[in-house]
Amino acid sequence: MVQVTLRVNGKEAELDLPGRALLIHALRDHLRLTGSHIGCDTSQCGACTVHVDGKAIKSCAMLAAEADGCEVTTIEGLGSDAALHPMQEAFRQHHGLQCGYCTPGMIMLALDMVARHGQLDEPTVREELDGNLCRCTGYQNIVSAILAGADAMAHV
Repeated sequence: MVQVTLRVNGKEAELDLPGRALLIHALRDHLRLTGSHIGCDTSQCGACTVHVDGKAIKSCAMLAAEADGCEVTTIEGLGSDAALHPMQEAFRQHHGLQCGYCTPGMIMLALDMVARHGQLDEPTVREELDGNLCRCTGYQNIVSAILAGADAMAHV
């Protein structure tokens, strides 16, 4: 067992975990933050995407012990009880989801795109989405939602 200390969505968390525990399992099984999904366990689908120290990572490909001392943000850490985050609202308004399984990972990746690029264009969004899979849509609404969310964030 290893002790892992994280700051998750602004709150300190100390966990005793097996050394090989993945970050996604620490979040879902130990902290009960089930917004990030396990879609493939091979880091190919992106459903488990969270931010670690401000950067999007696939939490099924990172040991929880590697995140020791890090700031982790999950989909639950966005917005508030009173209002959705602008990117979440854009996904709602632009129907950027169907079944919703990939949506948390898509939103977390979208926020990373905005942090790295600022204002986005469609070719950049489509290229960046390469590592996040949606099995329901043709991606057009996801791309539209990300572009609208980035625009809304620029005007906040």
